[in-house]
Amino acid sequence: MVDGFELFTDRSVVAMRVNGELKDLAVTVTDEDTAEPVTIDSADGLSILRHSAAHVLAQAVQSINPDAKLGIGPPITDGFYYDFDVAEPFSTEDFKALEKAMERIIRSGQRFVRRVVTDEEARAELADEPYKLELIGLKGHESGTEQFEESESVEVGGSELTIYDNVDPKTGETVWKDLCRGPHLPSTRQIGNGFSLTRVAAAYWRGSEKNKQLQRIYGTAWPSKDELRDYKFRLEEAARRDHRKLGAELDLFSFPEEIGSGLPVFHPKGGVIKREMEDYVRRRHIEEGFQYVSTPHITKGHVFELSGHLPYYKDTMFPPMELENSEYYLKAMNCPMQNLIYRSRARSYRELPLRFFEFGTVYRYEKSGVVQGLTRVRGLTQDDSHSYVTPEQAPGEIQHLLDFVLGLLRDFGLEDFYLELSTRDGSDKFIGTDEEWENATSVLRDVAERSGLELVPDPGGAAFYGPKISVQARDAIGRTWQMSTIQYDFNQPKGFGLEYTASDGSHQQPVMIHSAKFGSIERFFGVLTEHYAGAFPVWLAPVQVVGIPVAEEYADYLADVVRQLQGAGIRSEMDLSDDRMQKKIRTHTLQRVPFLLIAGEKDREAGAVSFRFRDGTTENGVPVAQAIERIRAVIDSRAQVTTAGEL
Repeated sequence: MVDGFELFTDRSVVAMRVNGELKDLAVTVTDEDTAEPVTIDSADGLSILRHSAAHVLAQAVQSINPDAKLGIGPPITDGFYYDFDVAEPFSTEDFKALEKAMERIIRSGQRFVRRVVTDEEARAELADEPYKLELIGLKGHESGTEQFEESESVEVGGSELTIYDNVDPKTGETVWKDLCRGPHLPSTRQIGNGFSLTRVAAAYWRGSEKNKQLQRIYGTAWPSKDELRDYKFRLEEAARRDHRKLGAELDLFSFPEEIGSGLPVFHPKGGVIKREMEDYVRRRHIEEGFQYVSTPHITKGHVFELSGHLPYYKDTMFPPMELENSEYYLKAMNCPMQNLIYRSRARSYRELPLRFFEFGTVYRYEKSGVVQGLTRVRGLTQDDSHSYVTPEQAPGEIQHLLDFVLGLLRDFGLEDFYLELSTRDGSDKFIGTDEEWENATSVLRDVAERSGLELVPDPGGAAFYGPKISVQARDAIGRTWQMSTIQYDFNQPKGFGLEYTASDGSHQQPVMIHSAKFGSIERFFGVLTEHYAGAFPVWLAPVQVVGIPVAEEYADYLADVVRQLQGAGIRSEMDLSDDRMQKKIRTHTLQRVPFLLIAGEKDREAGAVSFRFRDGTTENGVPVAQAIERIRAVIDSRAQVTTAGEL
């Protein structure tokens, strides 16, 4: 028998996975155990680093304010937080002192030591921590109505209670302790200097407004200071690209309070981009064999009972309306209504695959706390398609859809993808037989693996009616966004009694395959805005060309050029304001207009124009006919042009 320190000598290893479970390096393993190293730069290693940093933050807070009471302190995406009950709220001005206290703890090299304790021992040791005592009391209710939130399970999840002691390496004394499931780094020293506190917020205990409001301090931690610096740069870049800010600056969309939270309106410039997106994806669907359909925004609730959605999604649907002795719901998904189109007449196997597509606007009652710009709204339009196929056709149709999806995303400038396979877990929220799920999952997995893209498992992430593939796309600054989904559904056809007549004359049930290419128009619009930082490729830009005369006497000449551009289908405007030329150039550069065409005496004499590009470079004396031809070619190619050399 050996422990993890003897088994793994590489200093980058901070924990291990023993028989599939994350464990501290101090845990003893036997020859019968399977142990794998967990490095600090892995996903699990980063979570352990950040969880350990959260504990150091809590220790630092109590070293400065001994009366502070501890809530919970889990790792989160790119960071961690810890909740405190304190008399006076924290502010960012407190960060300097807290970070210095954290640095002292980190440098001291305290060891994280795990102890298994009984409920009584835990209560005795943490008698002054009321929130920890509450969590201890909930341990016996994990399978009942008071289940732990994921963040709380970090504290007390599992069948046994554990306390982590922070032990002084010189004296062997425990200097601080916390109720925690772990695992943790072997030593605080391994946190290093790649950490930072980022913000403060108020948070209700256990997420309920019925409970006391605590103070939450957020932070981030990385294996090195360079990685911390890179992360902060990404945050700054993300703030610069924030689609909500750009939407206002570029006059694309807004969220009027009079309409309601999460319900955007698109202004004329945003409307141009949205129309171009819709026109392009509609044409591509038709080219790929889809038939355009349309369904209403409201329906009787019985439709969602047939589809099976109502028991699972009622809480996220807008409340029903009573009309003509029936309950009507705002549409929350399009698939049930497309099923009714399929069912409107008898179908033959010769019609399959039968592919329906619509821009269907749906309404979902997202909580106000999660509504965020265009990326999380209450009214969204999906480029929603449903393919009805024989079981034998399903693999080929899923391959067809995945190729279509990836090609479409590439057309919009996204190139870096991986796939996520969402399957069911052991819960009872999924319907269908084991055989149906195994077959559907196998079909999706085979197609995903043939794509050559990285495939990441997502157990428990499937819809109730079947597994799905999600296309995850990385944007220009490396952030991941869930884009398109392809879902295998063997349940809804059963609920609606969908059939086709097979070649032998028998009636068979089709397989239904859901696919949304953008996910939603609104969300994809927001993602593209941030991906391009508002500088959309020419074909999507709301204004593609602005004419700026050097002086008023050249306005008529340039206005004629703009009319020719408009005649060629190029979105062009003249700036006839009283502003000086340099101010006009600055104004339209800030508006991310792809091409500024400038004309003075030499241009007029030569029948030419001068280009100014987004990066400030110029190209002078381009004949008008050639300029129009080149701009038109860039639009048709859907290229992203920022410099003279790219035109």
